Amino acid sequence: EPVVSLAEVLAENEELEKEARAVLGGSDHERCSYSQPPCLPQGAVKRQALYACSTCTPPGAEPAGICLACSYECHGTHRLFELYTKRNFRCDCGNSKFKNLQCKLLPEKGKVNSGNKYNDNFYGLYCTCKRPYPDPEDEIPDEMIQCIVCEDWFHGRHLGAVPPESGDFHEMVCQACMKHCHFLWAYASQLAVFLLVDVYLPVPPLTKGNSLEDEGIVLKVEEGEEQKKEIKKESGVEHHDTKEEKQLEQFNEPSTSSGVLNTFILIQAVTKKEEPVCKLKELQSKPFVKKDTATFWPSNWRSKLCTCEDCLKMYSELEVQFLTDECDTVLAYENKGTSDQETERRDPLMDTLNSMNRVQQVELICEYNDLKTELTDYLRRFADEGTVVKREDIQHFFEEFQSRKRRRTNRMQYYCS
Repeated sequence: EPVVSLAEVLAENEELEKEARAVLGGSDHERCSYSQPPCLPQGAVKRQALYACSTCTPPGAEPAGICLACSYECHGTHRLFELYTKRNFRCDCGNSKFKNLQCKLLPEKGKVNSGNKYNDNFYGLYCTCKRPYPDPEDEIPDEMIQCIVCEDWFHGRHLGAVPPESGDFHEMVCQACMKHCHFLWAYASQLAVFLLVDVYLPVPPLTKGNSLEDEGIVLKVEEGEEQKKEIKKESGVEHHDTKEEKQLEQFNEPSTSSGVLNTFILIQAVTKKEEPVCKLKELQSKPFVKKDTATFWPSNWRSKLCTCEDCLKMYSELEVQFLTDECDTVLAYENKGTSDQETERRDPLMDTLNSMNRVQQVELICEYNDLKTELTDYLRRFADEGTVVKREDIQHFFEEFQSRKRRRTNRMQYYCS
């Protein structure tokens, strides 16, 4: 059998606890989330841990999702699919999708939650291959990555691009969602963490009217004054200043008669408010290409998206308004859950001490110190000999410890004054 150290066991256990706190920390394990704040207009929770019950809603039935509390209280003995977290969802437990089950926590619920969105995850199927996870028939080790738009999970090898190292990117948008949110390709050229090398095609020499829309490249060329002169010279036309250009030069020359007018125009130019600039239009004016691949994004990419009136309207039409909300990210949810639980976590030993009088506190501390000293000495022998601590060794220690404790107690003498 493989041998692991006690430190490795403790470290692994701490990591599992950390992951559980991150995923479940933002969800209540005692109360159904159906009517809990913070809720959206339709009563949906902004983000929460969800489950699907294949016992109550098997393939062929309508898909349904249940909250953490209902997974414990109403579906404790059922077969569940863990869906990790989903946004803007309201617990379905006990509604019309469940034919023979009533929610024990909130029996009175609406028949349906029209704002909920479902996919194959609710039947335990994931990715474009529509396979379960873990898949007993899949022998290829592969990491599953969640798309932040459709929230489905994908095998790394089915994304059309080799994913970067897990620590190098923060979020992923799958191929289908990149087609749906086509505007993201303009941002990808500037913000995406990783794209295939052949995504960016060689850009041909820029000429007036150059366009490669068939290849997905969008070009916009503006000629400067020098370019205009060169074009006219090449065409054999001698360049002469136009009447308007001469008038403009004369107008810009200082003169007493036009000084007041020039000053007025200058004041107008300074005081005139600048029109808001659309970041998306600026990026779309530069070369970029669309490919049938997923894209990978850094932690702060959402803050770079344009929030002008036209772009906000586009997000609403595409139903991706959440992309501009950095609190929508799974990382923000995990950090909040971890922070909340760390605040609520209390040392059980300190709680016990606070409930005792001073004599009891001293006795407990002495007993604790005795246990700590004896256990340390006992385990040190195994470390010195390089042997493995087994379950029976720990059981033997506590049996001996209790026996020694009873012998000490029996030898104590009590005197009455």
